[in-house]
Order: sequence, then C-alpha cells, then structure tokens
Amino acid sequence: MKIFVIGSGGREHVLVWKIAQSPLVNKIYCAPGNPGISELADNVNIAASDLEGLQRFAKEKKIDLTVVGPEDPLVVGIVDQFTASGLKIFGPTKAAAQLEGSKSFSKNLMKKYSISTAEFETFVLAKNAKNYVKQINKFPVVIKASGLAAGKGVLICENKSDAIIAISSIMENKKFGAAGNEIVIEEFLKGDEVSIFALCDGKNFRLLSTSQDHKKVYDDDKGKNTGGMGAYAPAPIATPEFMQLVEKQIIYPTINAMIKEEKPYKGLLYFGIIVTENGPKVLEYNCRFGDPETEVVLPLLESDLVPLMLATIDGNLKETDLINKPGFALDVVLTSGGYPDDYEKGKLITGLEDIDKDLLVFHAGTKSADNKILTNGGRVLNIVGVDNDLLKAKNKVYENIKKINFDKMHYRKDIAYRALNK
Repeated sequence: MKIFVIGSGGREHVLVWKIAQSPLVNKIYCAPGNPGISELADNVNIAASDLEGLQRFAKEKKIDLTVVGPEDPLVVGIVDQFTASGLKIFGPTKAAAQLEGSKSFSKNLMKKYSISTAEFETFVLAKNAKNYVKQINKFPVVIKASGLAAGKGVLICENKSDAIIAISSIMENKKFGAAGNEIVIEEFLKGDEVSIFALCDGKNFRLLSTSQDHKKVYDDDKGKNTGGMGAYAPAPIATPEFMQLVEKQIIYPTINAMIKEEKPYKGLLYFGIIVTENGPKVLEYNCRFGDPETEVVLPLLESDLVPLMLATIDGNLKETDLINKPGFALDVVLTSGGYPDDYEKGKLITGLEDIDKDLLVFHAGTKSADNKILTNGGRVLNIVGVDNDLLKAKNKVYENIKKINFDKMHYRKDIAYRALNK
C-alpha cells in the first residue's frame, strides 16, 4: 500500500513511524513533513491547507490511504473532497468535524443529548457576553473561542474584570481571529483530566490507551496554556470501572447523538475528560489524534494501525481487534524559549545523535539546512521513553534530554507528576 500522511508536527511523525511498521505498507509520503519524518517517508512540499494540491498528488501517486493529522483540513472538508473523488481517507466528514470546529455545536449537542459537561452559555455579541458575566457570582469561569484556535483559545478568568477583558480580547480585538466570532462561557470544573482516543466507524468504537496531557508551560501547572508540554500513558486515574462509566455516559451517547444528527462519526474521536466529584464530564472533543498524547499512545499500540484505520473507514471495527501493550510511555516536549508567546526560530539543535537507541525522538517544529537541524516552531521535539515502570521511563527521558541543546530550550521537569505522586 501507498500511504499519504498530511501534516508536519510531532503527531504526524509518530503516525508515520507507526504506519511504517505495517507489513501492508511499502511507500509513505508526508505533506509537508519535517526532517524527522524524512527518515521514514518522502516529504512532499504541499501545505496541509492546500486541499486541491493534496488531492491532485493523491490521485497522481494512486495513494491507497490518506491519513489527516491536523484539525484544520478536516474542519474545512478534506474528507468529503477526497471521498467524492474516489480516494480513501481517514478522518471525519466536515459535518462531523464540527465536534471540534465549533465549541458551540459540541456544547449544544451535549446539552441536547444529556452528555455530562460544564454548564455554559454561548454568545455572538460581546455586549451580551459582558452583561452575562456581570451577573455571575461564582468564579473562576472559562471563556473559549468557539472556533479553532490552535489549542490556545481557552482563557480562565478569576473575576468579572478578567472576564470582561477576555471577552474584549477574543471578540473585539480578535486575539484568535475568526475563531472568536462566537464564544462559550462555562463553569470552571475542578479535577484531574484524562485524554481518551476512540477509533469510531460510525456505530462502533475501539479504545487506544488513555493518557494525560500537561498544558501549562511551567512546572506545577503554572503559566499559560500551551498546545501541550508533555504526556504519559496510560493514565492510572482511568481505572476499568471509570472507563465503563465513560463508555456508558459519554462515548456511546456521543456516537449515537451524531447518528441521530445525521452526522455519523468516522475517524479518531478524542474525548477530553475531567474527573470531578460528580463524575466524568466532557471538557472538549477533538476530531483527530491529540498532540502530544499521540506520541505516547501509539508506542503502546500492539496492533497494526493500518487495518484499524481501514476498518474505521469501512465500518468494520466490530470485527477488528485492538490490542494495547502493557507498560508506560512518557513524552517530554522541548520548546523554544518564549513559547507559547513570541519565540525565535532557526536555532541550531545539537546532541540528537547521542540519544539512547531505546528512546524515541519525534520532530515537531524543526527544519533542515546545510545538513543541520534547526528549530522551526514553538514545540520543537518530543523525547519519548517506554518502560514497564513509569518512573524508569521518566528517568530515561530526562537523562537523555541533558544531551540535547538549542538556544533558550525550555521544558517541564515534572511530566507525570500526578501519577507518580499517587
């Protein structure tokens, strides 16, 4: 089979890495790819936003399966476009991808079908939103841009003044662009979070390993939200009893709700869950593999990913087994200094050749020039360790990070602290 992966980050690198292990696959292309991916696949100079160019390439190369990494192409309808031209592609339709593309859509779906989530209101006018927060007595509250904002469109506001400033920033000053044309204001929920990945074929699902992300930029969950500073899998908080509850109260109802809405969901559905004193609640849906969780979930997948993706597309998941490995995986993200705010690119990365062979290195924001690897994004590298013992996996990763260097390199030093403290 010839496989075409769309995207250029750490998630796409680990997807290519896992797909390359399939005996069904003899050629992989990735658009636009990155230097790490180029060791396993042919990078193609087509932007992930260039749907026409991607479709033309897939036709020319007679691609057997296209796998979409980032959310943006899914939300604008790449699956509909490829499918209409006879190309097999993994991911939800444009209508189904609204689960991530519109927080307003997803929250209203949960309300309609009694899927447990935070209490909320949606607004398209800043004036109405400000009047609403002036009447709120319980803080903090969470204010979210309804559209796609690269994982950064969520603001936690400690008081009315902060909330009004946030509304102005999102809706009037367009901090997140068109994503902030509509906002969701919801209650702040306390508890541990867990990421759940479900392959869905429209009716049935199979679960990958659970994981836990670390979104704040600094240790002890301090500082601003980022796209993710690291992750580990599985998450001990997701016990078998807990997962039974999530399946019954959240996963099945969501899949059935999408059927009733005539938007059956096929692809990877990511459930961002928070464990509250009143049980599990949905924080968000994502319509694709999460990042950096994919970097720890796929190394723990025993099964061949390609047949699972084909079964997802063809509606045959019920007849397909998914086996996860025992043990743990832990990922630490190395970022550019200043991320998630302004940062510089083009910094020379050294030491990658010294990393222990039993560790995995997934490139996220890198580029190559004159046979050297340079930084090219906020999240630069993912260093992943796998072991039967979570602490050993963590220690291996952090020992090896000492070998890597680039100017102003930053990373959290407490990934998996929740699990290890318990």
